[in-house]
Amino acid sequence: MNTDVLIKTDISFHDFREALNHIADELIARHIVKASYRQSVFEREDEFPTGIELEHYAVAIPHCEAEHALKPAIYFIRPNKTVAFNRADDDGTVDVHFIIALVVTDPKEQLNVLKTLFGKLQDNQFVEQLISTPSRLLPTLIKQHLTFN
Repeated sequence: MNTDVLIKTDISFHDFREALNHIADELIARHIVKASYRQSVFEREDEFPTGIELEHYAVAIPHCEAEHALKPAIYFIRPNKTVAFNRADDDGTVDVHFIIALVVTDPKEQLNVLKTLFGKLQDNQFVEQLISTPSRLLPTLIKQHLTFN
């Protein structure tokens, strides 16, 4: 099964909760996740926040358990202004420049997918591409570097 890649740019969110609701709405409407995804992703974000400070930018990587997934997907969102997410590494917040929502169907693969993604996010050149690539070219960039089965 191939990874679905969804892209959204030039969108604004008042806060991370609005962003998570948007993600849930889109993924549920496309039959990528079950309706239970919404509550699960909120619970996971509350317990284990996903805002991560990179060298020059910040990212949030919302995800939840595979039991809520119907098919693998990556939903890449580049909002037109930063969104405050709770930090993964302490009690503060971080203003994220992009969001990568992961949907993994195999619970055994989730850790590997996250490790691979974190590795790619350490590559400043790749992160710059995520920030600067025109919207129409983002699906190709993401499929080349981030997809999984």
